[in-house]
Amino acid sequence: MTSKNFRVDDFIAGWIGGASSVVVGHPLDTVKTRLQAGNGYQNTLHCILTIYRKETVMGFFKGMSFPLASITVYNSVVFGFFSNTQRLISKYRYGDGRHPCGMLDLTAASMLTGLMSVGLGAPVDLVKIRLQMQTQMVLAENLQLAGNVSNGTNIPLRSVHIPNQHLYRGPIHCISSILQTEGIQGLYRGAGAMILRDVPGYALYFIPYAIFCNLLTPSTSSSPHPCSIWLAGGLAGSISWVTATPADVVKSRMQADAQLQRKYKGVLHCIIQSYRTEGAEVFFRGASVNAIRGFPMSSTMFLMYELSLQFFRSV
Repeated sequence: MTSKNFRVDDFIAGWIGGASSVVVGHPLDTVKTRLQAGNGYQNTLHCILTIYRKETVMGFFKGMSFPLASITVYNSVVFGFFSNTQRLISKYRYGDGRHPCGMLDLTAASMLTGLMSVGLGAPVDLVKIRLQMQTQMVLAENLQLAGNVSNGTNIPLRSVHIPNQHLYRGPIHCISSILQTEGIQGLYRGAGAMILRDVPGYALYFIPYAIFCNLLTPSTSSSPHPCSIWLAGGLAGSISWVTATPADVVKSRMQADAQLQRKYKGVLHCIIQSYRTEGAEVFFRGASVNAIRGFPMSSTMFLMYELSLQFFRSV
């Protein structure tokens, strides 16, 4: 599974970690998406209670099948790419792929990982968000339809809404619908905002993890304890997600902005419109959810990744 500078086990360990983190983090990811791109939620608790009352517990897991299948592959590529890029940088800078990376090396590897991740992650995120936002998107289309009814009719607005109606039957139907109505570029709507989020975001993900791992690992130990990995990964995830929230809000709004009721012409237009209508605080909507969700997701991701690597390299 290995060569001198390229290791396949990093990709496999990333896949295992990714699957674990999706199951742990998806319910709060749904809440975060509804807060950022939806309407009618006063705060995080109100959003959670509203989803539960209207859609039961299953509402929190809406759209999870696609991330479970795709984000596992995404995390596999991200962690595999990052680890192998580190070794490649060490090989060319120090002549040995096993040489520890400095801070500059870590920054370069993590930012390159963030840039690479957008190509794979943008369509995954877009489909996930469209599925998570189905209820509100259908309601918006029905309201638009009601607004187009001639004034001579006397149809109550509420009668236009059809309960439990869905735009998409599932991930595959969602992808095919987007391709038919928006083309291949439709799958990459919001990719610009995702670059703004992920290039610095991954630097603030991998670097704090490395720093916290070093701080929490005794000088007498050659490798960090699983508890240290768990804590370092969780803290790194919270830091990364909180700092990425403004760009994440823009990305979520761009991706939830469906063809039939499109509001935003591009990233800059989305930023300006959001600021004008809701103020600067809108860019920090969902920050608390990101901080809470980021900890268990990232702690699980790093712990399962590191334990899997240890297992593969011991057999």
